[in-house]
Amino acid sequence: MTDPTIPPITEDDIANYLANTPDFFERHAGVLATVQLSSPHGQRAVSLQERQAEMLREKIKGLELRSAEMIRHGQENSAIADRLHRWTRELLMTRDTQDLPLVAAREMAAQFNVPQVAIKLWGVADDFSGQSYAQGASDDVQAFASSLPRPYCGANPGLEAAGWLVDPGAVASLALIPLRAGEGQDAFGLLVLGSPDPQRFAADMGTEFLERMGDLTSAALSRLRP
Repeated sequence: MTDPTIPPITEDDIANYLANTPDFFERHAGVLATVQLSSPHGQRAVSLQERQAEMLREKIKGLELRSAEMIRHGQENSAIADRLHRWTRELLMTRDTQDLPLVAAREMAAQFNVPQVAIKLWGVADDFSGQSYAQGASDDVQAFASSLPRPYCGANPGLEAAGWLVDPGAVASLALIPLRAGEGQDAFGLLVLGSPDPQRFAADMGTEFLERMGDLTSAALSRLRP
């Protein structure tokens, strides 16, 4: 008869026993050959060794996928760094200060595959006030740029700044990046990026890279200020 005072053996008890008795299967090697488990890839039964091998293969496949994803991200980051290097180099190679906004916009379009790019500045030194990029920004746009704590990304609702682009009607998403001489200061310009792809500058995208581009552009173009 079963002694009611002795608790029944549970699956956890068996698992703990096997985990703490590693030589069990050495003494009972035949047990491994008789244990049959269901395969996750069908209705057939497989041995314990086969099931362990399948689990290992699945684990290895998962690690391979993670490794491939890490390599892909590394390659993408390296490509972005190369583009940023080439863009920065073009700015540093620009001798004529008045050409800096034109070079910044042109190379940004070329290096980062942005279909349309425009830059407007205000409050520049008198030597540059006659340039096209120093004209056309209304007081409302200037106030709007200064109010942006970070780049605006989203749809093109017909903002005035979108009109600076060559073909604003073809733009489905925008990035508006304020240009500042320092943190907390009013903007002295606005960098506008436009794309026909509505997801290129989606409203929920991260803006850290765009903020860095804004900082670099601001640093380069601050030479046009008085």
